[in-house]
Amino acid sequence: MKPSLRLLLAAHMNTAKGLSPGPMALLPPIYLYRRLLRAHRKHLSPEMRLLGDAYVKAQFREHRGIENPVHVIGFLTEWQLYAEKLESNSWVGEKLDPAKIEKMSDEQLGQLYELMKAIQKRGTEGGETQS
Repeated sequence: MKPSLRLLLAAHMNTAKGLSPGPMALLPPIYLYRRLLRAHRKHLSPEMRLLGDAYVKAQFREHRGIENPVHVIGFLTEWQLYAEKLESNSWVGEKLDPAKIEKMSDEQLGQLYELMKAIQKRGTEGGETQS
């Protein structure tokens, strides 16, 4: 049996038995960045894509100089989870996890509030032009 086929079969047998798959491998930052922009291009409307692309670019630029491995892993993990949700369309209608909100700093909560206001503003502007 070919090694690749054997590995595929072993992975299938593990998931068939109810075992959870191993931990996800983190993508390197540049590959993750490209994946995010590609997911925005494929799965978001043009308005949302502009907002999302600008946010991703700003966040990756801000975190470029981070050297603490815990922060780097947390940053990449959250963005990779976001990319997976976006690609599978499982984010539609999903609410934020209260545990994650409690862990946010005041600055992050402020950013979240500003994002909410920007989305609401776009929604009211869109509603006025359609009337």
